[in-house]
Amino acid sequence: QVQLVESGGGLVQPGGSLRLSCVASGSIFSIYTMGWYRQAPGKQRELVAAVASGSSTNYADTVKGRFTISRDNAKNTVYLQMNSLKPEDTAVYYCNARIGSLIPAHQYWGQGTQVTVSS
Repeated sequence: QVQLVESGGGLVQPGGSLRLSCVASGSIFSIYTMGWYRQAPGKQRELVAAVASGSSTNYADTVKGRFTISRDNAKNTVYLQMNSLKPEDTAVYYCNARIGSLIPAHQYWGQGTQVTVSS
C-alpha cells in the first residue's frame, strides 16, 4: 500500500508565495519521477513540474521562472515552491509519483490540495 499526501495549499494574494509538500509512504522500494499537476475548474489536468530520480527537472512554460520543484529522497518528499503567484495559478494541485513497491512500478496520485490566488 502506497500513499501520497499533499499539504501546503491555501489562499494567497497575487504576487505571493506558497510551498506545497507531498510525502510518499508505504511499502516503497524505489521512487522514480515525482511531479505536480493541477486542474482548474472546467479545464483538463496539466503537468506543472516534474523531477526525475536523478534530479533533472522540467516545467510548464506558464510557471518557468516562478515555480521550483525539488525532492528529498531521504524523506520520500517532493516540494513545489511557488512564487509570484497569479490568479490563473488557481487550481487543485495533485502530487504524482512513479513508485516501485510490492507490485511493479506504478503511477500514484495524491488527493489534491487547493491553491487559490485572489485579492
